[in-house]
Amino acid sequence: MAAKTIFVLNGPNLNLLGMREPEIYGSDTLDDIAGRLEDQAQALGYDVDIRQSNHEGHLVDWLHEAAADNAAAVILNAGALTHSSLALHDAIKAIGIPVIEVHISNPAAREEFRHKSFIAPVAKGTICGFGVLGYELALQAATKL
Repeated sequence: MAAKTIFVLNGPNLNLLGMREPEIYGSDTLDDIAGRLEDQAQALGYDVDIRQSNHEGHLVDWLHEAAADNAAAVILNAGALTHSSLALHDAIKAIGIPVIEVHISNPAAREEFRHKSFIAPVAKGTICGFGVLGYELALQAATKL
């Protein structure tokens, strides 16, 4: 029997991790995070499908794909789209699989416009403020859903 897949979707500017504002986001790249998640998922008996796009529509399509593929869960760091995307909100509501919202920083401790999440009300849960460790915590949580 094939391992269940957990999609890990990353939104705008997360391709710049390791270079962009390291005082906020740290020095790990998305490839560094992916490597750790792949190792952790394998040890837990899961596969991960890790993707990044700077385009909202790609993220919506990938949420639909996760549902069509009967993924176990989705880990979503929507980046700034967290605070503006009704399309992601509606896609999460539509797919019927658990979505865990992840943020490297703590949006509530940053600029006021980052305090509102359109993802949180439709996500199974949110992990934020623990740096890139949040991805690993989300993966552990996803395997328990």
